[in-house]
Amino acid sequence: MGNKPVAKLRSTDLEYFRQSTTFTDAEIQDWYKCFHKDCPNGSLTLDEFKKIYAQFFPAGDSSTFAEYVFRRFATNHHDKISFGDFLIALSITARGTLDEKLDWTFGLYDTDGDGFISRNEMFNIVDSIYKMVGSVMQLPEDESTPQKRTDKIFNTFDMDHDGKLSRDEFIQGAKSDPSIMNLLNIDRTPISTANPIRSSNNTLSSMTRLHT
Repeated sequence: MGNKPVAKLRSTDLEYFRQSTTFTDAEIQDWYKCFHKDCPNGSLTLDEFKKIYAQFFPAGDSSTFAEYVFRRFATNHHDKISFGDFLIALSITARGTLDEKLDWTFGLYDTDGDGFISRNEMFNIVDSIYKMVGSVMQLPEDESTPQKRTDKIFNTFDMDHDGKLSRDEFIQGAKSDPSIMNLLNIDRTPISTANPIRSSNNTLSSMTRLHT
């Protein structure tokens, strides 16, 4: 008995993804086949997503940050990542413009969706990243703790000193940070459909380090 072949996308779905992503029809079909090969149930659960992140960051605890990223992927529902969620996020993080990538990242940090990043939201994300990378990264003294890094970000990005970052403040502040710009330029390399979940997390793993 062979494996059940994966059906092709419906023409209406293909048209939607053609309009919503930067991928060609052939790439979309390839991603669809590979996604369903790795995710036979047609979706990716939070526990599965956490296991993937744990493989990439074995030195620390990636579970909290993985959950933040999972919520950013799963835009239409809260308990799973669909193929559509996956493809649209991958299109932005891998091939999007600089502003698109930063806008996507802003949504990752704005965990309550109110249009601003509070100090608490920033601290929680940065803290989860520090726990994830463990002792792998060597940081300067003024970034040696999540609180110091959060303070440094707000001192630089919060132009009106109101204790929260607007979308514009976040994007403009990130653009002025050479380390972030160098990091985002890495994502312009070609991506492979050989293993979609691994490829997407290779892209996102660089995005996770934006503020570490």
